[in-house]
Amino acid sequence: MNYYFFKLIPPRGNFHQSMSEDETKIMKKHGVYWKELQDKGIAPVFGPVLDPKGVWGLGIIEIRSENEAFELTKCDPAITSGLCTIEIYPMHAVVKK
Repeated sequence: MNYYFFKLIPPRGNFHQSMSEDETKIMKKHGVYWKELQDKGIAPVFGPVLDPKGVWGLGIIEIRSENEAFELTKCDPAITSGLCTIEIYPMHAVVKK
């Protein structure tokens, strides 16, 4: 298995404090989607990062290929809605407990 770091980039730096009602609905669906990935053992860790420069989302996934990593984004409501963008980085060394 391989590990990938997902960085979810919101549309603005204060997004977590200024979401509209529609944006909140999308982000709730996004959270449900990632919880389902966690329940399947694909995303052991995910959540918001309170970066002083602007909050962004982190996800660590464990899958077979980079192709599978990109496939996961095709079902993420935050991405498919066009609300957020995502960066995906392979992790070449992972230390697990």
